[in-house]
Amino acid sequence: MKKECVAMLLAGGQGSRLHALTSHVAKPAVPFGGKYRIIDFPLSNCINSGIDTVGVLTQYRPLELNSYIGNGQPWDLDRSDGGVHILPPYMREGEKGTWYKGTANAIYQNLGFIELYDPEYVLILSGDHVYKMDYSQMLRRHKETGAACTISVLEVSLEEATRFGILNVDENDNIYEFEEKPRHPKSNLASMGIYIFTWSKLREYLIADEADEKSSNDFGKNIIPAMLGAGEAMTVYRFSGYWKDVGTIDSLWDANMDMLSTETSIDLYDQEWPIYARTPTKPPHFMGEHAVAEHSMVTGGCEVYGRVENSVLFHSVIVEKGAVVRYSILMPGTIVKAGAVVEYAILAENAAICENAHVGASPDGSDSWGVAVVAQNLRVGEGAVVPPKAMITRNVKGGGAK
Repeated sequence: MKKECVAMLLAGGQGSRLHALTSHVAKPAVPFGGKYRIIDFPLSNCINSGIDTVGVLTQYRPLELNSYIGNGQPWDLDRSDGGVHILPPYMREGEKGTWYKGTANAIYQNLGFIELYDPEYVLILSGDHVYKMDYSQMLRRHKETGAACTISVLEVSLEEATRFGILNVDENDNIYEFEEKPRHPKSNLASMGIYIFTWSKLREYLIADEADEKSSNDFGKNIIPAMLGAGEAMTVYRFSGYWKDVGTIDSLWDANMDMLSTETSIDLYDQEWPIYARTPTKPPHFMGEHAVAEHSMVTGGCEVYGRVENSVLFHSVIVEKGAVVRYSILMPGTIVKAGAVVEYAILAENAAICENAHVGASPDGSDSWGVAVVAQNLRVGEGAVVPPKAMITRNVKGGGAK
């Protein structure tokens, strides 16, 4: 059946900047905000925006992500006409088959899927951003301006602009120049990596780009500059809400801490725009007789007997008596045993911090300070010390980090 707009969600990146947190899972499957995973945000945005056909392009360690998405039921995307589809790289007849070479090549390899629905427009999304956006408003702008491509932008400081692709526009917000991470930016309009294309135009440029052996097959490096160079009508959609690229340890930690603020964070309590998730059935969290939990998110299935401050606890976390957790993110199934201290740290799923161990430290203003990370299923032994900024990817014996 013909669809007005099909969404293509790029979720195959390795997430190397998240280091230990993506050693076993794809970046979009990383837990976030106490009960969600990163991919919940674009999927929820799609269904809330009235877009019911979504292709999720997976590649790196897709097993957990595929299992999590399943048939799309939590996001009302379990539909016979449309719905959510997992799209890994595959081998075609007469070809050797290849991994997705770049963002544009990933879409090119799925031309057949898009053409099943014969859409007028295609929405390109990233699977590693936390935000709420009504894509129907962006689509309205795209149609009203008659653009071949509309790019969502966010105003940033000129200092931050050097880290983004920057779009320079005229008085009508039509794009006339694109600069990739400019040293001296001419504007503060940063690309969010969210695009709407008129499908007939995008198809033409994808085919031409694939034929260019020198191309990086990337939207930012190749498709967007090619369309600008050809004089295609291109415009921006200005976004002003909360948006965070959670592709680094610091930004992931910051965004989780933002969830504890009613002023700087995304509103997770907005009934008009819910964020859906596949959540396990767990009993209510339990607070022990002498437990203390201050300014924290404590999810169902948690047991807290010690002290928790300014932290985010996912389901099935246990904080034993005498343990202290401060400014940290404890992902599902982690345990902090008696006398242990965890501060300014991220513990991945099913990590265990043994008695009297110490993970992380409070900021001291030095370059050597940073958020400490323990990868999933690992054990930090009794009395061990994990210093700030450490990236623990194997078990730590008692008495010191290794």
